Amino acid sequence: MSAFLIANMAPIMFASLVVVLLLGYPAAFSLGAVGLIYAFVGIQLGEFRPDFLQALPERVYGVMNNDTLLAIPFFTFMGLVLERSGMAEDLLDTIGQLFGTVRGGLAYAVVFVGALLAATTGVVAASVISMGLISLPIMLRYGYDRRVATGIIAASGTLAQIIPPSLVLIVMADQLGKSVGDMYEGAFIPGLVLAGLYAGYAFLITLVFPKAAPGLPADAIGFREDSGSRGLLSLGVLFIASCVFGWFMMRNSESHGADFVVLSMFFGILFAFFVAVLNWVIDKLTGFRFLSKMAQQTTFVMVPPLFLIFLVLGTIFIGLATPTEGGAMGASGAIILGALKRRLSWDLIRQATESTAKLSAFVVFILVGARVFSLTFYGVNGHVWVEHLLTSLPGGQVGFLIFVNAFVFVLAFFLDFFELAFIVIPLLGPAAEHLGIDLIWFGVILGVNMQTSFMHPPFGFALFYLRSVAPKDSYLDRVTGKRMEPVTTGQIYWGAVPFVVIQVMMVLLVILFPSMVMHYKGALSTIDPNTIKIEIPQMEAPPLDFGPPPKQ
Repeated sequence: MSAFLIANMAPIMFASLVVVLLLGYPAAFSLGAVGLIYAFVGIQLGEFRPDFLQALPERVYGVMNNDTLLAIPFFTFMGLVLERSGMAEDLLDTIGQLFGTVRGGLAYAVVFVGALLAATTGVVAASVISMGLISLPIMLRYGYDRRVATGIIAASGTLAQIIPPSLVLIVMADQLGKSVGDMYEGAFIPGLVLAGLYAGYAFLITLVFPKAAPGLPADAIGFREDSGSRGLLSLGVLFIASCVFGWFMMRNSESHGADFVVLSMFFGILFAFFVAVLNWVIDKLTGFRFLSKMAQQTTFVMVPPLFLIFLVLGTIFIGLATPTEGGAMGASGAIILGALKRRLSWDLIRQATESTAKLSAFVVFILVGARVFSLTFYGVNGHVWVEHLLTSLPGGQVGFLIFVNAFVFVLAFFLDFFELAFIVIPLLGPAAEHLGIDLIWFGVILGVNMQTSFMHPPFGFALFYLRSVAPKDSYLDRVTGKRMEPVTTGQIYWGAVPFVVIQVMMVLLVILFPSMVMHYKGALSTIDPNTIKIEIPQMEAPPLDFGPPPKQ
């Protein structure tokens, strides 16, 4: 028995951890307990040096001294303040009105607002709960299929996991030893493509099952002009003018690539806001408006979150701020926006602070437990076992990616993304680097894959969040007065299944088209090294004089 344990200490230790986690014990304490137990067993068997445990205090101190992880409480606090300040409610109401009678309009609005909330909050729970409370009753009121409605809300809320400033990407970058800014820039396009796939699924539903996602009735459309028109032309002109102004301001600058796009958007946002404010002032003074009600309302609702996105992500992308500094500015900006909306209170600040402290403590305790586990695992040469196991897979990089993604997909049924990030990623990163895989690309692939952990029935957290706010009993709709049937747990689970399939498709797209991520490296050189010729000019050597030495 001792010989078997000595020969297979690493795989037995990893299997023991999986069993303990499946039994339902808290992840942080499971990690620490398994690490210490096997350290004691390893010492008794002569397979683990007690000297390794002397490094444990330094490792724990390293967790507390990690500046990268400081961004987590900042972004969490920012998201919670924005969620409680009513920004999501304003966005969903306005964007839903914007799509109007278009079939599936509310579904498109939920996807759009989900992407926008993801880029401002970075917290899945805040996005899912706020959209579930606000948009689900409206979608049910106007006849949406319950599976379609719950699926689109839960999936759109999980966009906060892959669209920066995602907490998952911060942890992923830290565990892979890479820059958070690079991870953010690499994940931005895949996040937008995934949102587009969600919207595409909603469009497909409207074609195949038109009754499952109807448009709003005409009498439910607000923000109309005196003539009865909706004023969409005015909104379109303002949008085009803002884009042209942003380009005009940046046309002679030396910025290029992402910097040019970000700064152009910033100037365009300022222009749209200035025009809307000017229109409001003139309307108050003279009664004349050159913008429609819809254009003005959309601008006032869209500019604050877009400005916050630039304040956080824009400054990170163009190199003006680190992710931690960007998170601090985002938290300050969220407080300012809440104060401007007159929805900021000490009670709101207290609740957001308490929730932020709980999540931050949760992350830190898991990380401390993971440090204990990894110390013992490395002490029994577990990292060597994992690296040999993964690098010897058939198919090279392709075989490695297929196996790892299938493995993570299965684990996501039982573990949440924090547990996956702190337990599995440190074991996979060295093997990926050994095979020559770009770790930012690898991290984004796993980030999209781990997003399914929020949507997997029966343990998906996004489904739990939505279940907590979806009606469990029949109720009277406050607008129509009709008796509405409850939303069952089965309907929520079945609604999530198509979006899990879409997320798997997105993993394949990122693998097949790595340029979606690799643009973070900027413009690469187009010169072929094989065509470079080095020519050394011919030079005549001066004559050498070996005559007799001078007389002394």
